[in-house]
Parts: sequence; structure tokens; C-alpha cells
Amino acid sequence: MAQRRRANPIDGCPLTAAIAATGGKWKLLIISWLGESPRCFGELCRLLPATISHKVLTEQLRELTADNIVHREATGRVPAPVVYSLTEHGQTLVPIVAAIRAWGRSHVTRFGE
Repeated sequence: MAQRRRANPIDGCPLTAAIAATGGKWKLLIISWLGESPRCFGELCRLLPATISHKVLTEQLRELTADNIVHREATGRVPAPVVYSLTEHGQTLVPIVAAIRAWGRSHVTRFGE
């Protein structure tokens, strides 16, 4: 089944397009882990905080796939694992995620959290 790219909430605005594609509570974490190596769904479940449900992780992966950030590859017949990896387009987010992580580290240190 072919995925359609999700619509930009504000036509022609690159900032809202970026926020729509990467915003939310979990997408940057998913991108960060997939930036290290391809992962199967179960592995992502173990790496992410326990507060993310399977339903939400599935939704986030579907949205990232629809935005051509993540590639989904079924490895065989059900229930074979599905492997997720960053697309070439998704790889361009790796340095951005690293910069956000560095900023977050500085922010946490600044306020002594």
C-alpha cells in the first residue's frame, strides 16, 4: 500500500512543514535511534521510554514513513519482524537531532535539572 505524504498545515511554510514532520513527543527520539542503525519494532519499544504505547509508536512510525523520513521493510510473512530505517531524506535529520540534543544538554545544565 503506497503512503501519501501528509499535507503541510500552512501551505508553503517550511517551518510548519518541519514541525509537522518531526514534532511531537516521540519522533525525534525515534529518529535518533534509527540514526544509529536500523531497528525492528520490538527493539524500538525497548529503547524508548515505557510511557509510549505500541499504538502511539505505530502511529508515529506511520507518519514518519508517510513523510519519507523512515523506511519500513517487512522481513517475511507475518509475524516476521518489520525493520525500520532512515531514508536518505531522513538521514539529513541526524545532524539536526544531534544539535537539538546538544542544546537540550546545555539547557538542562543551565537550569540545574
